[in-house]
Amino acid sequence: MTNISEPFPVQSSTVLWAFFIDATGRASKTTMEGLTQARQQDGFTWVHLQCDATDARQVMSALNLTGSVIESLEALDTRPKTVQIDDGLLIYLRGINKNPDADPQDMVSLRIWYTQNGIVTARRQGRKLLSVQDVREQLEQGMRVPNPGALLLELIRQVVVRIGEMVDIVDEDLVGFETSDEITSSARQRLAVVRRQAAAIRRYLAPQRDALDALYRANTLLSAEQAFSVREQTDRMARYVEDLDLARERALVLQDELRNRIAEKQGMVLYILSLVTAIFLPLSFLTGIFGMNVGGMPGVDNPQAFNQLAIGMLVLAVVMGALMIWKKWF
Repeated sequence: MTNISEPFPVQSSTVLWAFFIDATGRASKTTMEGLTQARQQDGFTWVHLQCDATDARQVMSALNLTGSVIESLEALDTRPKTVQIDDGLLIYLRGINKNPDADPQDMVSLRIWYTQNGIVTARRQGRKLLSVQDVREQLEQGMRVPNPGALLLELIRQVVVRIGEMVDIVDEDLVGFETSDEITSSARQRLAVVRRQAAAIRRYLAPQRDALDALYRANTLLSAEQAFSVREQTDRMARYVEDLDLARERALVLQDELRNRIAEKQGMVLYILSLVTAIFLPLSFLTGIFGMNVGGMPGVDNPQAFNQLAIGMLVLAVVMGALMIWKKWF
């Protein structure tokens, strides 16, 4: 369980929720004051904090966290990694941002302080992570976690599951583009967005894979079975990194293909215009010649001259068209 060194503030916005998990693995919600009593019982606690609240440092000090751990949990910018500090592990993870009007590629940082006595997780204001919410709901519905390692693994698993869902969405979008015969301008813009999302998500997944691998190697704080489970999540993360690398390549190929399609269509339009111009150029020349208002024009006194000229121009156009078809220019 988490050791409490001093009372919590009476009014605090730091603690988002707290659970006490007894020796049987059953979780029950507790208050900040209840955490003080939890140290007298057999079990452990999970405390989820808002690390940028005004009294966050005071609350974390009350949880008996050291100054280095507090500063790490309050860090403004984090990259996925696992660091062993004294008798605990400091773990930085990144999860898919599913908040309203949020961009999924803007991945949310989850800070975890793990010891054999309990877990403290932290996030910044407005940066809710649905993976953590999922674990909370499971505990409220009766899921049992016999020790902090099991709870840590469930947190990691939920983060990886959400990432997998996002990778699947990227793959489905690319399959839709690849199987579509006609791609509109809005679809091309969507393809560019998918490519940027894949690149941005992959930016954090590669170090996150290394962070999970470091956690796997910290076998002194995890059982053999738990370490094996961490290894499985590491392999899944490695596969997602490979999938996103492939997605970026597929997006590049699709964009090149789209450019080629557009260039081909433009070339065909210009080609047809050139053929039409070739047909009407001599006709325009004739109309220009016979349209001059000067003396001595042939056929001026012949009432059939216009009909003869029109028939001659029509025959010329048909002959030129037939010649182009024979040459397979059309």
